[in-house]
Amino acid sequence: MRPYHLLLYPFSLLYDGITRLRNRMFDSGMKKSVAFEVPTVVVGNLSMGGTGKTPMVEFLIKGFKDHYAVATLSRGYGRKTNGYLLANETTEPEEIGDEPFQIFSKFGHEITVAVGEQRIAAIPQMIAARPDTELVILDDAFQHRYVKGDFNLLLTTFQRPFFNDHVVPMGMLRESRSGANRADAVVVTKCPDGLDEATKAHYRQSISAYAPENCPVFFAGLQYGRAYDVRNYQEASIEHVILLSGIANNDLLKKKVGEMFQLLETIEFSDHHDYTERDMEKIVARFKVHQAKAPVLLTTEKDAVKLKADKLLRYLQEIPIFALPVQVKMEEEEKNTLLEHVTKAIRNKGYQREV
Repeated sequence: MRPYHLLLYPFSLLYDGITRLRNRMFDSGMKKSVAFEVPTVVVGNLSMGGTGKTPMVEFLIKGFKDHYAVATLSRGYGRKTNGYLLANETTEPEEIGDEPFQIFSKFGHEITVAVGEQRIAAIPQMIAARPDTELVILDDAFQHRYVKGDFNLLLTTFQRPFFNDHVVPMGMLRESRSGANRADAVVVTKCPDGLDEATKAHYRQSISAYAPENCPVFFAGLQYGRAYDVRNYQEASIEHVILLSGIANNDLLKKKVGEMFQLLETIEFSDHHDYTERDMEKIVARFKVHQAKAPVLLTTEKDAVKLKADKLLRYLQEIPIFALPVQVKMEEEEKNTLLEHVTKAIRNKGYQREV
């Protein structure tokens, strides 16, 4: 424990007490959780963010979109609108948020994407609009207990697992470690390649102190794909890059980009940053510093969708902009086992759509 933790401890204790009381109210029935007829899969974490929820949601979409009519629902963090909104071809990132827009951009022709702070109200609205829906994936809803999920998937990073963390402000947890007892499965994300069995056993044992008995624990890394031009979606060979990052924790991203390319500089912004014209001017200025090496501006898919806004893109007309896609990487056996667990929960629901 670091010295300043002593100062933060009373505030963490207070926040922990509030969240524990809230959870007890749901556990005792004083607060009501609603179970919907349509199967719901909850993806979430105990920490404040950066656990890889969006790649995991995309992993589930890929795993089930060919078998079920899938819909995703999130609160749409950082958007400039309120209430329920169903994404369509005219929707802009600021209307639904970064991650939902990214998901819609990639899968909108195959699935339904919606946002709504009050999931308990948004789900019926979404089903009314898309009555063929057979599976709802709830993004970042582990603490949204008004909806009783049929399968709760808890994510925690390898670098900062919840069993070593503390409730805010001492640590990064939204609620105490005991919240893991609501998980139906735990995925340790952002794992390094070649993780040995002894380390996996240690993580499983540590997680088992908080998760339900026999709760399965899986291990997943991140796999980066080939960078593509955000203007024409064409892949190309690139060498020198300036990295633009606006995500919760970009340490792994910087490390990987440094391995894949000649990383000249990193321009960092906070998660869900609302890019401005002044930001674009800064990017242009940094680009000119390295112009002799003919770099490209490399960014995440989440940031790329925001840079394509007309008011921003006109500043970057002379700059090649590439996005680096990322997806969940799991051993085939673990991947299949996880999907089997989720599939079992969906089938046990016995849902039959009316149309």
